[in-house]
Amino acid sequence: MEKKYLKGCEFLVEEPINTVAVYPEGFTEEHRMLAKTAEDFAEKEILPNAPLMDQHNYEVTKQLLKRAGELGFTAVDIPEKYGGLGLDKISSMLVTEKLEVNGSFGATFGAHTGIGTLPIVYFGNHEQKAKYLPDLASVKKISAYALTEPSAGSDALSIKTRADLSPDGKFYLLNGTKQFITNSGFADMWIVFAKVGGDKFTGFIVEKTEGIILGPEEKKMGLKGSSTRAVTFEDVKVPVENLLGEIGKGHKIAFNILNIGRLKLAAAALGGAKRMLKEAVKYTKERKQFNRPVSDFGMIRRKFADMCARIYGLESIVYRIASSIDDLLKGYDKSSSDYEVHVRNAIEEHCVEDSIAKVYGSETVGMVIDEALQCHGGYGYIEEYAPERAYRDARVNRIFEGTNEINRLVITGMLLRKGMKGDIPLMDLYGKCEGILSNMEGYADFSKYGALSPVAHLLDAMKKLTVYAVVGAGMKYMKELEEEQMLLELLSNSLISCYVLDSAVARALQSPERIKEFIHPIRILAWEGATSVAANMLQISTYTEMKNLKDFSASLLRMVEKADLNPIEEKKVLSKLVLERDGYPF
Repeated sequence: MEKKYLKGCEFLVEEPINTVAVYPEGFTEEHRMLAKTAEDFAEKEILPNAPLMDQHNYEVTKQLLKRAGELGFTAVDIPEKYGGLGLDKISSMLVTEKLEVNGSFGATFGAHTGIGTLPIVYFGNHEQKAKYLPDLASVKKISAYALTEPSAGSDALSIKTRADLSPDGKFYLLNGTKQFITNSGFADMWIVFAKVGGDKFTGFIVEKTEGIILGPEEKKMGLKGSSTRAVTFEDVKVPVENLLGEIGKGHKIAFNILNIGRLKLAAAALGGAKRMLKEAVKYTKERKQFNRPVSDFGMIRRKFADMCARIYGLESIVYRIASSIDDLLKGYDKSSSDYEVHVRNAIEEHCVEDSIAKVYGSETVGMVIDEALQCHGGYGYIEEYAPERAYRDARVNRIFEGTNEINRLVITGMLLRKGMKGDIPLMDLYGKCEGILSNMEGYADFSKYGALSPVAHLLDAMKKLTVYAVVGAGMKYMKELEEEQMLLELLSNSLISCYVLDSAVARALQSPERIKEFIHPIRILAWEGATSVAANMLQISTYTEMKNLKDFSASLLRMVEKADLNPIEEKKVLSKLVLERDGYPF
């Protein structure tokens, strides 16, 4: 079969050996130069200013954002005809990853370049783009995104802010309060969502003007160098030409921007996780206890291996998704008036994968920072050391861009919708699953995968078992499935395990010369993924009375045993690689 880039959710019905994507091993020279420039800026300008930003010195944060604009980092996603660079999504993820050395700056940068700018890029008309995008690209203006309200968080459509057309039809009067709005202390403009006439959910571009009242800076656990304030609008006059998109279609803007925001958050998490692993290795090599470097001890090395395996999985999915989006856009002319429509459609196509990346990324960076702090012992709790700030800053990642609970609902819910619409042959695969799963230990030959054959066989069984459970639960509960959130959580966790391992295997197959190194994190991810899926299915079986899931779970665990996976041995080898290369080794 010819190799191809996969569309949304196709990973469940295609083998990794037949899929292609652009992973770090395949980056162009331009990608590498961009990454190096961003990395140098982060090391030389962002990191040294972290203590000042932590002291609520927002002027420093602002100046760093402007400096990022001078280097072109704020223009990556903006079309060239509007003053941007119009680069691909791989470039966008690289910049996001490399600049994530400080959570406060990362939040400021992300709010401006992502949710504060992309609604205009993807949904603005020509006049709006020509007016605002050049200034946003150069950071002459700083933007923010105002959706959340005191009584409307995850339930975004329940906002109370309203916009009423003036009698002369020239402007909208905006009234309401937004909560937890990043960049508001120094923003020149906001992307605001309100209900026209009290019921039509709609987006607006709102410039700083009379009637906008800022609340005090929130006293946050972390991200102390980023500005977070409530914003109240009291009879704010918004010109009618600043209505974004269509009246009553604001949800399309909000949800589409969340999709790309979730992927970017995963890229930022990747950068933060890599840095924390490096910090942990450096510290434990220098710190001695019992006359030995702390890095010599087995439980510390186990942490390095677990951190590294998850980072490898996260890196694989972030760049797989980005390159798949880029592939969908190859046939379109960037200069055409509808190019951005194709961009947002390509992003929306991967909405399930975006949510997987967000959940896995935010939980990975949280785990890595926690382990890095533990490696530092008591010093990890002290402000002078990197894990202390990172620990506080990273916790919000599981809340940003839709909570991880909401994203887990999206993962399974959107997969079932794609199946029902026929976007992927989910029902056809389900019809074959029971017979295959009844003989899952010997139904196919995976020798074409070489050294990865046992893992590929295990992965295939994981995917078919997960599809069987997802579709089975959908048919059993029908519309009531959305109320079975504990069940949906287990199904989503299994889908996440499948996608991470599938991406890790597909990446290794594209770089056969590196399989000897990549096989160590892959085997760790395979062990953890397969045992997690089996445990999830046992819970689902008990609750749903889908009794054959118990037998299939037992077969999956026998396959783990036959695959001869040895996670302890793999972690010893992988941790040695981490120590030899002073951090993430790939």
